[in-house]
Amino acid sequence: MNETIRRFGYPATLVADYAHWVVLLRPAQPTLGSLILAAKGEATGFSDLEAAAFAELRQAVADIEQVLAEAIGYAKINYLMLMMVDPHVHFHVLPRYEGERSAHGIAVRDAGWPKAPALGEAVALDAGQIETLTAWLRTLWPSGR
Repeated sequence: MNETIRRFGYPATLVADYAHWVVLLRPAQPTLGSLILAAKGEATGFSDLEAAAFAELRQAVADIEQVLAEAIGYAKINYLMLMMVDPHVHFHVLPRYEGERSAHGIAVRDAGWPKAPALGEAVALDAGQIETLTAWLRTLWPSGR
């Protein structure tokens, strides 16, 4: 796994594993269920990904949207490719909603709704919360991932 994936807490944050991508729980949650969708390779430019990674991206996104719709009941979903600090190809996936969502004793308000996400107001999860939310999302993931 590349350094960007490790910086987002891999393997403790691993929700789903694909041939070319991983889905990780984002340790700082601007909205409940925020994820990182990261390419496994060393690519630092989106156009540098292999064709197979682009093809698999469709399935990863479909799975993310299915799981987060069930788990969070989002109104919108944002995919942010920021790559300012962490150089390898990755997206911050933020389910968006009005108000607050909670699961397993963790409540997160979408402080930016209905405008841009308020990344600076994210809830920092402790190790136990990361373990709980990661395990919960894994149980909802389509089988075989």
